[in-house]
Amino acid sequence: MRRVVLKLSGEALASAASDETIDASTVDFLAREIARAMEAGGLELAVVVGGGNIWRGATGAMAGMNRANSDLMGMLGTVINALALQDAIESHGRATRVMSAIGMDQVAEPYIRRRAVRHLEKGRVVIFAAGMGNPYFTTDTPAAQRAAEVEAEIVLKGTHGGVDGVYSEDPHVNPDAVRFDEISFDDVIARNLRVMDMTAITFCQDNQLPIRVFDLMAEGNLGRALAGHAVGTLVK
Repeated sequence: MRRVVLKLSGEALASAASDETIDASTVDFLAREIARAMEAGGLELAVVVGGGNIWRGATGAMAGMNRANSDLMGMLGTVINALALQDAIESHGRATRVMSAIGMDQVAEPYIRRRAVRHLEKGRVVIFAAGMGNPYFTTDTPAAQRAAEVEAEIVLKGTHGGVDGVYSEDPHVNPDAVRFDEISFDDVIARNLRVMDMTAITFCQDNQLPIRVFDLMAEGNLGRALAGHAVGTLVK
């Protein structure tokens, strides 16, 4: 694969063994995996990171907050995560750029599609932050949209918590749930499988953009996924 968008959740930057919102050792592990995957050359990688470890817009809305304001707080949380990830990746010798959908020139570049593509062509890891700058969307949808905009070949959905692909049911609830090696978009929608949010799923289907769901926290898995190995589940 040449150009890829990696989607990881904000919770992936935390650790079950720590009370820290952003766990330094976990972020360093993810940065090291990204840096190693880039060593072979020829790969153009963009990352979309969520903000759920800091704030979830839906949580605030359920507590009575204005949904748009609550979602904005979540978007700002993704910028914090992006900066943490940028620092860690650069400590492993890879050039990065954080591009934000919300203007904040002192900490990140504004998102401009042609500039993002140019960074990718130069071998820089591009971290897309602040979602799309609009409320009422999870960061799954911006990951799909950015992938289409920069003409990525695939969206890699990195999971955490021990789930290593798409299952027929929640494997934490039903240990007999079956993991799919490959599944169609139609089946994901018909079965209401929570691979990503349904807006992102239908967007990827409409734009013929495959998704690979895999366990990001298993050492070496990111490199294997980027090399085209059959890790996790392919949705197409």
